[in-house]
Amino acid sequence: MERNERFGRADRIISIGFWVNAFLMVMKLLAGYFGSSEAVFADGMESACDFIAILTTMIALKIGRKPFDATHPYGHGRAESLSAIMVSLIIFGTGGWILYNSITSIIAANYQAPQFIAVIAAFLTIIIKEWLYCFSMKTGSSLQSPALLAIAKDHRKDAITSIATLIGVAGAFFGFKILDPIAAGLTSFFIFHIGWETFRAAAHDLMDGQPEEELLAAITELAEVVEGVEHVHEIKGRRSGQYVIIDLKLDMDPDMTVKQSHAIATAVKKVIFEQYVNVGDVMIHINPHEEAHEDLIRL
Repeated sequence: MERNERFGRADRIISIGFWVNAFLMVMKLLAGYFGSSEAVFADGMESACDFIAILTTMIALKIGRKPFDATHPYGHGRAESLSAIMVSLIIFGTGGWILYNSITSIIAANYQAPQFIAVIAAFLTIIIKEWLYCFSMKTGSSLQSPALLAIAKDHRKDAITSIATLIGVAGAFFGFKILDPIAAGLTSFFIFHIGWETFRAAAHDLMDGQPEEELLAAITELAEVVEGVEHVHEIKGRRSGQYVIIDLKLDMDPDMTVKQSHAIATAVKKVIFEQYVNVGDVMIHINPHEEAHEDLIRL
């Protein structure tokens, strides 16, 4: 997949999420206000927070697609992980705000009887947000984009939130008024969990955490098939936005010329690039096969 095509797919997902979220935000705020539902109105405020998250992601994707330069030799992909961190903080803040409002309403025994329009708004949000989650997660996983995966999880958070909201507002509609603020409060804990998962994944990438072991094992197997490679001595990887950067140490015949070993290393890079579109770069170090050698490192 070409670079521009990857970024084009990411842009489409973000754009669709942005405009759908705008519709849901207006719908839930109006339904919550005129339908006398604290849970639905809180859901609408959550959608307003999502606007900030999506705008942040759009900016991050624009920065992250810049090619490498003299001051950023590994590209600008980490902007996506920074964006995911910011999205997670917004998710945490939204959860805290909803929990606070639900607790104060329960303590004050300030219960209202919601209207049927609030029930309909919660139901529609579940359907639309779950569709957005599946749509965004499929593309985010395909592109291995931290920002898109964070946005997808945010859509799933909204769907879960709206399930609890629907239960609470429907119960309150049929006379159990306390269920409306209780539903809002319980929803906040689901929100905290999704915020933590988003934060943990982004922090892992920012700290140069290893990619999945399955990916590294598959690349190792692929490299060792190339003629001239005796063995993969070591493999490491780290993420930079939608791309993975791989470090390989290859054991080769010690009598091989520099030109020959360079040609083999190039062949290894080509076969990895052909097989894995999300690998952005492969840095290769060559060791003499079956000869003692020292790997110098200070980390």
